[in-house]
Amino acid sequence: MSEPFDCDSCKESLYGRKYIQVDDVPHCVPCYDRLYANTCQECKELIEHNTRELYYEDRHYHEHCFRCSHCNHSLADKPFTCQEDALVCNDCYCNEFSSKCVACGKIVMPGSKQLEYGGCAWHEECFVCCGCEQPIGAQSFIPDKGEYYCVPCYKGRFAPHCSHCKEILVQGGVTYRDEPWHKECFLCTGCKVQLAGQPFTTQGEDPYCVKCFSNLYAQKCSACDKPITGFGEGKYVSFEERQWHQPCFKCSECSVSLVGAGFFPDGTKILCKSCNAK
Repeated sequence: MSEPFDCDSCKESLYGRKYIQVDDVPHCVPCYDRLYANTCQECKELIEHNTRELYYEDRHYHEHCFRCSHCNHSLADKPFTCQEDALVCNDCYCNEFSSKCVACGKIVMPGSKQLEYGGCAWHEECFVCCGCEQPIGAQSFIPDKGEYYCVPCYKGRFAPHCSHCKEILVQGGVTYRDEPWHKECFLCTGCKVQLAGQPFTTQGEDPYCVKCFSNLYAQKCSACDKPITGFGEGKYVSFEERQWHQPCFKCSECSVSLVGAGFFPDGTKILCKSCNAK
C-alpha cells in the first residue's frame, strides 16, 4: 500500500495530478493559486500560475491587462511612464505632455537634445540662424522681432557701431548727438570717467563731467568763487560782467537776499536799498 501524497491545503490526493511545492510542501494547482497567486491591479482577478505576470512598483498585472490608459495598447516590452497613477505609453505621453518644436511642429522627445527660449522649444537641429541658416546649437544668439541670429550674422546685418571705437554694439550703450556709444567708451574728455547714468555737459563737441566742466569752463560766483554749473542749485544772477549763485546774491552789508529786489552796486559790493541809504 502506497504512502499518502495529499495537497497540504485541501488534503486531496495528488497522485496523477499536477502540483506545486512551496518550501517542500505540496499544493494542488487550485489551492496554490488561491493561496499564493497575486491579484491583477487592473482586472482584480488572480494571476494564475501558468499566466505571464508583469510587475511594476508593487503592483501586479496580467500581461493582457498591462496597457496604456490612453490608447489601450499593450505596454509589455515597451517604454512607458506613470502619470498620476495611470500607465501611459511613450507615444501618448509625448503627444500629451511633451513640448512641440516651434520650427517643425513635431514632438521634442524626452531625452533628446533640445533648446528652450522664451517659453518655446526647438529640436537642436531646428534652431537655426535666420541669416546663415546654420544650427545655432550651444552658441550665443540674439533675438530680434521673433527671429534669431548667430552673433556674426546679427553684427553684420543690424548692430550699430560705436562712434568712438567703431566696434559693434550688441546690447546696451548710450546715444550722444544721435550717435551710438558703448557705455565704457562714453567718457569725460577731461578725467575719463564714464558719463553714462550721470549728469554731464559739453564744450563744443566734447562731453565733460560736471566737475571737469566746472573747473575748466564755468563762470565763478562773485561771492563764493565757486563754479556756476547749471546743475543742482544752478540758477544764477548776472549783472554786467559778474555772476552770482542765487543763494549768494545778498547784500554785502546785512546779507539780506537781493534776488528779485532792487540793489545798488558799490565797487565790488552790492547793497540793498537800506544799506545804500546809510
